[in-house]
Parts: sequence; structure tokens; C-alpha cells
Amino acid sequence: MSSIRVLVVDDSAFMRKVISDLLSSDSTIVVAGTARNGEDALRKIPQLSPDVITLDVDMPVMDGLTTLKKIMRQYTIPVIMFSSVTKVGAAQTIESIQAGAVDFISKPSGAISLDIHKVKAELLNKVKVASVAKVTKITEREKAPISPFPKEPLDKGLTKKKKLIAIGTSTGGPKALVEVISNLPDSIDAPVLIVQHMPVGFTKSLAERLNKQSALVVKEAESGEILRNNTVYIAPGGYHLRAIHKQNGIIIELDNQTPPIRGHRPSIDEMFTSLSTVHNYQKIAVIMTGMGTDGTEGLLALKEEGDTIAIAESEESCVVYGMPRSAIATQKVDEVVHVTEISERIVRYL
Repeated sequence: MSSIRVLVVDDSAFMRKVISDLLSSDSTIVVAGTARNGEDALRKIPQLSPDVITLDVDMPVMDGLTTLKKIMRQYTIPVIMFSSVTKVGAAQTIESIQAGAVDFISKPSGAISLDIHKVKAELLNKVKVASVAKVTKITEREKAPISPFPKEPLDKGLTKKKKLIAIGTSTGGPKALVEVISNLPDSIDAPVLIVQHMPVGFTKSLAERLNKQSALVVKEAESGEILRNNTVYIAPGGYHLRAIHKQNGIIIELDNQTPPIRGHRPSIDEMFTSLSTVHNYQKIAVIMTGMGTDGTEGLLALKEEGDTIAIAESEESCVVYGMPRSAIATQKVDEVVHVTEISERIVRYL
């Protein structure tokens, strides 16, 4: 296996040095070079031919988001953003992910994090995942075919029960969620639950941005609230989300005490498994792009309960084809479709 060549872009000389040292500690990674801002990075990309770029969000001369958009128009290089956990930093990070960045890492203590070593394992893992991620230029993505909604609903496996939609996704998810949620009409007469693997401090910005891009109401889920139709609930970072059936409706339960499951809190398995105990509803479970197997066990629990239609994103459109591949391998998935067709399928099943 050849080494993964990384270009480190940060305006702080200290951060460039420390990030480079963390990367170089792994024998499979080589730091191809560093750049002090976006303009410097764009000059060096043709010379260095990196496999992955780490890109600071907040930089002078040319900031990370502007740089990212220029990279995405010219190259198919995976980019990982480095961000601060401020409201502005979180909003810029979500915009960056939706603009094509593969993933992001939160700096532990601001722009110059003396404790950046805390994210060493996360950095090394995400660089390795990014090196095998599928990245397309912006112009190519904009040409992706969007199928018109068919007139006839699907009747395969449908019942007359009320519907509930649950979506799980990870790496590449924020961009995929725009594609799905923004194309759902405002009259689906069903609530939507989403688990997107994301740390504390970023899911609120994701919800706010999706709310602006969607006809549905999109919000960060709150513990104790009753699910409402035509509303999308995103599990907060750091909390498992469960759906509990009570007399007055389906209640959201959030839990930040139960340990992460396979490294994830929120966990898709946890959400799906809780939904398997919710009766008198037909569930539409969707598993999209992401590394690993989260969602597979929960899907099996939903299918065991017996009233679930499962949709998986196809390899063709996944940034990382891990979670959908795992789900499809169970042979319990009803539909495997391109991300541009998932909203269509949901509407047809409704």
C-alpha cells in the first residue's frame, strides 16, 4: 500500500508543525507539504499532488471555505476541514461539508490549540477514510440526474398505518441530507428522525442550515418533545436519540449517559432499535453514506418487528460506501438507489 500524501493548510506555523508531526507519526501517511493560507495552498497543489488536504476554516488572505470551493472546481482531492466550536465556526464547517469537504475535525481549544494532540486518533482515522472517499468536482455533481417524482405510489409492502421516516448517515452525510431533505414536500404527513454522526456543537448549525434549504421544519431534537408530522428532528451531537411510544404520542428521549456504540453517540443502531418497539406505525428506514456498520443491527431489529421498508444509498453516489454496503449484505434492504432518488422513493412509499 502506497503512503497517503497530505497537504496541511493552516495560517499558524505552530499548528502546521504540530499537525504535520501528528500525521507523520503514522507510517502510512506522508506530509507532502504545508501552506499558510488558501492562496498558498492553491499554488502548491499542482506541485505536490496530495491525496488528502487538511484545511483550516479561519485563515487570512483566503479563508478555508473560499479555498475549498476553488479546490472542488478544479480537483477531486478529499478535503478535511479544521474548525473551531464557535457558532460561526460551526456554521462555516457545515457549509464546507455541504460544499464538498469529506469531513471535519474540531480544534479542542480554538484557532491555536496547544492540546491538538487530543484529536490525534481522530485525525489519523479521518485522513485514512478520506483517502478512499469518492470525491467529484462541483460541476460534475451539479449535473447529477434528478428523477421526476412518478405519479403512482409504490404499493410493495405498504400498509394503512401512519408513517415514520428514520435516516442514518455519517461521512458525506450533510451533503446527502441536503439532497434528500430539500426535495421532500411540506405535506408528507410523517415525522422524520435523523442521526448524523457529528460531535457536540455542530448539529444545531446543521439543523439551521437544512431548515433554510427545506420546505419542512428542520430542528435539533429536544428531549421530551412529541413528534409532529412534516418536521425533521436531528439528534444532537453527543446524545443517543430514542423514540418512545406513549399515550399522547411518540416522545423523543435523548441520552448522553449511555456510552457510545461502536464509537458513535448518537448511534443509528440505537435510534432504529428504539423504533422497532414503536407499533401502529410503518417505518421507512434509510441508510446513507458513511464508514462502518452503524445502522445494520438496528435495521435487523426493525425488520424483525416486521413493518419497515428499508432504503440504502447506492455505491455510485456514496462518498464512503460502508454503512449502506453492510445493510445491503443483510438482504433486508428493499431499495438501493442513487442519493438523488431517495426523496422520490420516500414520497412514493408515503
